[in-house]
Amino acid sequence: MKALPQGHACNAMTVDVEDYFQVSAFEKNVDRNHWDDYLCRIPENMDRILALFDDKNIKATFFTLGWVAKRYPDMVKQLVENGHEVASHGMTHTRVTTQTDQAFRMDIRESKQLLEDLTGQPVNGYRAASYSINESNKWAWDALRDEGFLYSSSISPIKHDLYGMPNAPRFPFFPLDDDFLEIPVSTVKLLSRNFPCGGGGWFRLFPYMLSRLALKHINSKEKMPANFYFHPWEIDPEQPRIENASSKSRFRHYLNLARMYDRLEELSDDFSWGRMDQVYLR
Repeated sequence: MKALPQGHACNAMTVDVEDYFQVSAFEKNVDRNHWDDYLCRIPENMDRILALFDDKNIKATFFTLGWVAKRYPDMVKQLVENGHEVASHGMTHTRVTTQTDQAFRMDIRESKQLLEDLTGQPVNGYRAASYSINESNKWAWDALRDEGFLYSSSISPIKHDLYGMPNAPRFPFFPLDDDFLEIPVSTVKLLSRNFPCGGGGWFRLFPYMLSRLALKHINSKEKMPANFYFHPWEIDPEQPRIENASSKSRFRHYLNLARMYDRLEELSDDFSWGRMDQVYLR
């Protein structure tokens, strides 16, 4: 695995475009066949995100679920019109660990074609549901390259009960020894262990100061860009609650939703942000 050379400190801002009822934490409680029965809050939340990015002059990468793109094609087109990158998040938020090679290829091919038809732009990037590429399914990288993707952001180099590839590099690397790039979500190394600092539930759980210190360390000490992500539902404390979800899932999903937007505003001011392709594919 060849590593990407050190670069500048402009960081990658990314959004996983999926709604509250589509997350892996609730997959035991929400049947994919019944997604149409749920109130979708993507449009309003995306409007707030785009307004924030416009105000802060941020261009970002939106890893967009095919299910969402089919229902809100004008929203996907607007992303490109506003100068953002549209990338694939698969069709139905199915973890790679539950898919065969053939099913995975069909999923990424369909999502790529859908997004390219809507935007008129090449779709170069992919992010697996719940960072579900790991030691058991490295064949997914071959499939992504074969289908024309230039990069993936599908691993988290940590130990976690739902995902993780703790022995993977912390920074972008070439897993196939060619030009195909894997860009892990950002972590910081403490006492020989990697700790997440690239967004998601960890960003909501810990005080913002810790995220700021970790990202500054990556930029200033390690001279590398950070890869940050969040979801539209994370700025939506009024979202409907999922019934019968476990206490652990409820804690992870609903924690500090009311504080998330303000933290994103601080993050936007404290660091320089850009699209994945412009930060890493230069």
